Formats: sequence, structure tokens, C-alpha cells
Amino acid sequence: MPRIARDVVFVDGVRTPFGKAGPKGLYAETRADDLVVRVIRELRRRNPALPAERIDEVAIAATTQIGDQGLTIGRSAAVLAGLPKSVPGYAIDRMCAGAMTAVTTVAGGIAFGAYDVAIAGGVEHMGRHPMGEGVDPNPRFLAEKLVDGSALIMGMTAENLHDRYPQITKERADAYAVRSQQKVAEAYEAGRFQQDLVPMAIRSAEKGYGLATRDEPPRPGTSMENLAALKTPFRPHGHVTAGNAAGLNDGATGCIVAAEEVAAELGLTARMRLVDYSFAGVEPEVMGVGPVPATEKLLARNSLTMDDIGLIEINEAFAVQVLAFLDHFKIAEDDPRVNPWGGAIAIGHPLASSGVRLMTQLARHFEEHPDVRYGLTTMCVGMGMGGTVLWEAVR
Repeated sequence: MPRIARDVVFVDGVRTPFGKAGPKGLYAETRADDLVVRVIRELRRRNPALPAERIDEVAIAATTQIGDQGLTIGRSAAVLAGLPKSVPGYAIDRMCAGAMTAVTTVAGGIAFGAYDVAIAGGVEHMGRHPMGEGVDPNPRFLAEKLVDGSALIMGMTAENLHDRYPQITKERADAYAVRSQQKVAEAYEAGRFQQDLVPMAIRSAEKGYGLATRDEPPRPGTSMENLAALKTPFRPHGHVTAGNAAGLNDGATGCIVAAEEVAAELGLTARMRLVDYSFAGVEPEVMGVGPVPATEKLLARNSLTMDDIGLIEINEAFAVQVLAFLDHFKIAEDDPRVNPWGGAIAIGHPLASSGVRLMTQLARHFEEHPDVRYGLTTMCVGMGMGGTVLWEAVR
């Protein structure tokens, strides 16, 4: 009989460089499922002690599950990556928290004893499949006033957050975005991102074949003056711009999670331990505040406070959303615990893939900060949700 309530560990995480969505972006001529295949193959290459037949599940998230992001992409990518046909897989969707949910879902299976080892990740090719492609929102949402119309447009929900928290000015949001760009540039200069980036073969009609080796979205040298001149597309004289929000991006992520005892048996390095996780709902019109109740639930359940948390990776969908989180927990905007290498405003946010990017970076942060015990990965989620995962360092 399988054991239950086993400890679950994060073994390894990788991602493709993130590209700009559109006809001139890195992956304009690259299939979404091929991005996932490349990630799975790299995880296997980096972890030769893991026999392919010991992988019990492949869970891959995508927000827009059509075309080359459809066909139960976890299973199809597993087959394309050369895993044994005996390895099952599935697709999962929690919009921006897709990869995060893929990890927490398989982790639950591992803790319960249904799996020993799993691959979890996410992909979004927003160039091929723009957010909202093919969706058909039920007219009852608006007819019965279940939500405001702005709830379905993420940029408008960010403007709503500025309304709710008038102390979060456009200048504060722009200043946060500038710092994110600076931190990403410094991390690249120090070679920090490169260790977990998977070079990806690409092609274009203009340039032929090439190799993507670094993220395309970052804009080093971004200044407050640059950002002040940008348009506010979601509201006249608004606050949200292309400079203080994550862009439209393409990319894939993946990681190996395992029962701690099985990782030890196979000689795999456990890099951090999953302690607990929480998802929470909020008003869809202000979905960016979702990480607050998700984190509050998680800390309370584990008898912790934010003072116990030494590292925080929060997804930067919008600067205002991060600032709302920091203000709520009385965390300074320049607190070194928060996104030490910058975040999605600079790196990019290919929706369902981003959760594992946060985890991969947090695992690296634990290595650089041996004094830290606990860290968080947290993010807001479309349609009014937030998700937070609590991790503990493995020494």
C-alpha cells in the first residue's frame, strides 16, 4: 500500500527564453508544443539519474488550449519528447497560475502516494493564440451583473486597482517598473538567468535559422522619462502602460517534482521542499489583489508571519498589483527579499508558464541565501483569483 502525506521536493526547473508575441517575435515560426518538448528534453538531459519510466505524470498548463496548445498538451508533448508511451499526461488551465497549479496538483498526487515523480510546467504562445482567442463569455456575466465588463480585460482590472488604492500613483508604478528592468539587467550581467535557460532553435522568413539564448522583452536603460511618455491604452489619462505591465509573450517552463524519499533513492538533488499552498478568489474586477488573501490564508494555516519569509517571488503582471501586495503586508518597495532578479515587467509573462519561472528562480535564491528558511511564490490570476506556494529550503 502506498504511503501518504509524503514530503514533496522541487528537483530542477528550466525554461525557454521568453519572446515577444507577434510576427517579428522570437517564436513567430515556432510551435507551442515544440517549446514544451524542448523543456522536457532538457530536464531529462540535466537529470540523467532519473529513468524515463519512473516519470509518473506530465502536467502542462496552457490558457488558450487550441491549435498547437491543444490536444491534451501534457500527453502530446510527452510523446513528442520521447518519453515512454506508458507515461501519461494532461493539460491544465488556471490562466496565469496554470504552471503553478500544475505543480501543486501533481504535488498533491505525490504526497498522497499516487505518483513518485512528475514533470509539471506551462506554455503560452500569445503570438499564435492571443489571450481570449475563441472564448465565448456567457452573457449572464453582464446581464445579471455578476461582474463588471472590465473584469474580462486584464489591463482594465489594473486600472481598477489604481482606483481602489489611490496612494499607488502612476509614478510609483513606473518607478517599480524601472527597478525591475535594472534588476533583470544586473542578473543577466552576473550570469544568473543563463544557468536555467534552454537554448531554443528558431527560424524566421527574414533571417532563416537561429538560436534563442536570452529573453527578448527586457529593455535595459528604461527610465522614468521613457515611461512617462507612454500611452495609457486602457483608460484616457490612466495609469497602466506597456512600461509598467508585463507584455504579450511566448515561452515555456517545466520542472521535476518528486517525493523527497524517491529523490534521495534516485540520487536527485532536492533543492526546496513544498510546505503548503493556497488559492483564493477575489472580485474579478480587481483580480490583481488576489495574492493578498491567498498569502494570508497560507501564512495563518502555517502559523507564520511575513517576517518569517526570507524570499518572495511575485509575478509582475502589473506594477500596481505588486505594490498593492507590498503595501498590504507593509513591505518596502526596495525590500531585497522581493524579486531579487527583477520580474515579469522586464522578463515577460507568457501566462500559464510563469508559475514555474518563479519557482526556478526561488530555488536559485535559496542557494544564494543559505540563512533563509522560507520563501514564497505568488501571483494574481485572471477572473479574480490569487495563488501562493510556501517553500522551505533543503540544506
